[in-house]
Amino acid sequence: MKYRLLTGLRLLLTLASASWKLQAVEPPLEWVDPDTGHRIIRLSRDGGTESLYFHQNAYTPKGDKMVMLTPDGVATVDLKTRQIDLVVPGVARTTNFTTNFIAGVVVGRKSPTVYYSRWNGSNNVAYAADLDTHATRQIGILPGRGRVGSLATVNADETWLAGSYLEGRPTNLDRVFHDPQRSKGQWMEELFQMHLPMRLFTMDTKTGKVHTFNPSTDWLNHVQASPTDPDLLMFCHEGPWHLLDRIWTVRPSGGQPQLIHRRTIKMEIAGHEFFGADGRMIWYDLQTPRGKEFWVGGYEIATGQQTRYHLERNQWSVHYNVSRDGSLFAGDGGDEGMVAHAPDGKWIYLFRPELERARGGAGLPEKAGLVKTGVFHAERLVNMKKHDYSLEPNVNFTPDGKWIVFRSNMFGPAHVFAVEVAKNEK
Repeated sequence: MKYRLLTGLRLLLTLASASWKLQAVEPPLEWVDPDTGHRIIRLSRDGGTESLYFHQNAYTPKGDKMVMLTPDGVATVDLKTRQIDLVVPGVARTTNFTTNFIAGVVVGRKSPTVYYSRWNGSNNVAYAADLDTHATRQIGILPGRGRVGSLATVNADETWLAGSYLEGRPTNLDRVFHDPQRSKGQWMEELFQMHLPMRLFTMDTKTGKVHTFNPSTDWLNHVQASPTDPDLLMFCHEGPWHLLDRIWTVRPSGGQPQLIHRRTIKMEIAGHEFFGADGRMIWYDLQTPRGKEFWVGGYEIATGQQTRYHLERNQWSVHYNVSRDGSLFAGDGGDEGMVAHAPDGKWIYLFRPELERARGGAGLPEKAGLVKTGVFHAERLVNMKKHDYSLEPNVNFTPDGKWIVFRSNMFGPAHVFAVEVAKNEK
């Protein structure tokens, strides 16, 4: 018995050692996916590096550099030379709010500036850093405390930052966030049911002056500034998607919030919303109902015109994104345990949208207000079979539209990769 135990222990230690060595293998700098024929490059150097969240702008106005979160802080990668430059040292990847923790990272659309907040132990402070010179300045103290106040975005002309915060600090918040027995879905539903008082805020990027607005007892999250309209914010009512109308816009200068998508059937969900690069459209994951029929929904801000592109189950993605010219979409797929329960959904996808053509009735006027429908023609770009989707890939297009950036742990530690949209011809 003792021999068997020792043998078993040695086997476990051997397997653990082999597993560690496998995880420690340096990912290739470049390769062609044998299943898709598309070239992939690695943009990161250190394991534990991640790209920004899918709707956060990570690119300089010239489109020459992209911001990443490394174990050492906020860095840029030159998209031509792949040279890494550490701009803001600190802790950028952590689950705990420790001193020197960096969050809310987003790049300006007008200047090569990265905006972020840094937790100093008692306050969450907003900063701006020049991506070329590294010159850094403090902007101001964000409203709220700790996890109850967050920087999320910067507007089109970089005159204000924005986010949401919780008024006061209920004593039971730590129990909700840090209870290891609660899954993400459980604590999100519990927080949704608390109906805590929240507000949106803007902060002047020159003076640090804070303006608060849109008081609500709904959970306010995913605050995003329009990439072109300096007086337009999008935000969501967070929580279980099938229980709420999620997507809203509001003008910080005044006016009532506008609902972008209203649910019309039971268990319908819409979420993971984002602006198109020209600011004309809002796009989002739409399911009618949840887990059954899959679409990417679109809303034209100026007219209210709705568009829907249909996808197959295996093509459903955690997040979608769109190229700057609006001609192509991307998706990061999902595993079998997610909402689509896709049996073969672990891929990075390229989607070519096609609207349905009108049939018959030539010369007759079309009824106003009807939803435009179409389909996505999907192409697989990257096999993600070895990726653990607890790390969301968060696809986005480079400004020139030639690459799709994503993050992955397919080799063990997280790294940032880019796949070429054009198929490799070598």
